[in-house]
Amino acid sequence: MKLKYYPDTDSLYIDLSGNTSVDSQEISEGVVLDYDDSGNLVGIDIDNASKKVDLRELQVSRIPFTVQTIAG
Repeated sequence: MKLKYYPDTDSLYIDLSGNTSVDSQEISEGVVLDYDDSGNLVGIDIDNASKKVDLRELQVSRIPFTVQTIAG
């Protein structure tokens, strides 16, 4: 899973898998779910992210593997 924030568009993309999105569904204003060709959820796109989620802090709890941090 990867979290990608794009400050120029104030959007946050939560990439849940490496699968390609073939279908999308807006579930609320500016929140879009992406699905692969098998109907599995592969990503979540949040427009105007700074107004919808607190981007100042990310907490990870009880993840059973190493967490990689990439600054950028």
